[in-house]
Amino acid sequence: MQPQAILVSELYARHAQGEDLTALGEIIIEGWVRTNRDSGSIGFLSINDGSCFKCIQAVYNSSLSNHEEISHILTGAALYLRGNIVLTPDMPQPFEIHPVEVKVLGEVDPDYPLQKKRHSLEYLREIAHLRPRTNTFLALYRVRSVLALGIHEFFQSKGFVYVHTPELTGNDAEGAGQVFTVTTPDDKGKSSETDFFGKKVSLTVSGQLHVEAFALAFRDVYTFGPTFRAEKSNTPRHASEFWMIEPEIAFADLEDDMNLMEETIKFCIRYVLEKCPEEMAFFSGKFMTPGLIDKLNAVLARPFRRMEYTEGIELLKEAVKNGHKFENPNIEWGMDLQSEHERYLTEEVVKGPMFLINYPKDIKAFYMRENDDGKTVAACDCLVPGEGEIIGGSQREERYDILKAKMDKIGNTDGLEWYLNLRKYGGCIHSGFGIGFDRLLMYLTGVNNIRDSEPFPRTSSQIKY
Repeated sequence: MQPQAILVSELYARHAQGEDLTALGEIIIEGWVRTNRDSGSIGFLSINDGSCFKCIQAVYNSSLSNHEEISHILTGAALYLRGNIVLTPDMPQPFEIHPVEVKVLGEVDPDYPLQKKRHSLEYLREIAHLRPRTNTFLALYRVRSVLALGIHEFFQSKGFVYVHTPELTGNDAEGAGQVFTVTTPDDKGKSSETDFFGKKVSLTVSGQLHVEAFALAFRDVYTFGPTFRAEKSNTPRHASEFWMIEPEIAFADLEDDMNLMEETIKFCIRYVLEKCPEEMAFFSGKFMTPGLIDKLNAVLARPFRRMEYTEGIELLKEAVKNGHKFENPNIEWGMDLQSEHERYLTEEVVKGPMFLINYPKDIKAFYMRENDDGKTVAACDCLVPGEGEIIGGSQREERYDILKAKMDKIGNTDGLEWYLNLRKYGGCIHSGFGIGFDRLLMYLTGVNNIRDSEPFPRTSSQIKY
């Protein structure tokens, strides 16, 4: 059994509570070298053990039996340190360790790709197996972990049931056709799309259709898991594999849906600000996204405004008329708004978070409830400054005849009879929404590329890891 080391996070927590760390006596720290500065008689190691964003400084001198070895130890090496805590109230760090023994647990070759300098995010994407060791990604992936837990805490605290929806499915929930087809080879190595399941099967693009079935039994449910889309879109916001948060609520209309969306976003903001103060301060700093925390607090301080899609179109037309430059200035009712249009509405018109509601039915999915005007559906997108859309949701079509007619028209009834029949067997008004978890993380941290918010991103260009 390995010697029991104390975590750096525990030392900081106990110090914050007023405990005298010098009373601990000799302790053991295990971690990785961030920097090593040696002046001959004295040296300084910055050690991060992975338990928190902060490092601990180790001050060593020539009394170490292996001083020569330690003085030349490289960034990235794994070390064992045994020594005493010394308080340093007048220094940037409140305490440090003075080791009496330092052992090298893992050496580093001189060609180690991470050195004591700022590396571009593009460069770090090429070494995704090492980038968690940098400040940016140590912070980012801890926030990702904490946010994932927060999602579960939020919905569980409200009595929602967590549903594991399948990753293999016989339907394309969105009807876009951009799916990864599952194939299996026969004895001769020839691939077949139907041999294994007896029908064409793909990786899921959404758990929504399956989780709706559970909403009509448990009332309030959610699914949170990976989804896949075979969309060859090389943008900072698109990936082939991504995680989705998809709640579904029974006996709820679009207004109830929007209220839950707003509550969810505000909870997530508060949660990461409370649970990850060091990391969020880093993301709001001068090297990342200055003013990020102020931007998030501004969202917390304001109710989310509702705006009709039709009104939004008129405001965009007026903007073009007054000389505002859009990449796509051809604004017309029925169009699917681009990010630049969404951002104009939330940043320039509302100057805060908003819902754009009641979209033309022809640009939205078949399962959204048709409004009485026969032209629009009870759908909404949640738009926030700096990002545009971060959530999409709708009231679901609960009327059997109307839903069947829509499905027959687009030709997806076959194989989805079970979904349609939910309306025959005790169906009721129900609503739901989807949040792209990776994009939510981007919004909360100011990171602007999904290839960074995902640990090992999957895009159409390549899979290296």
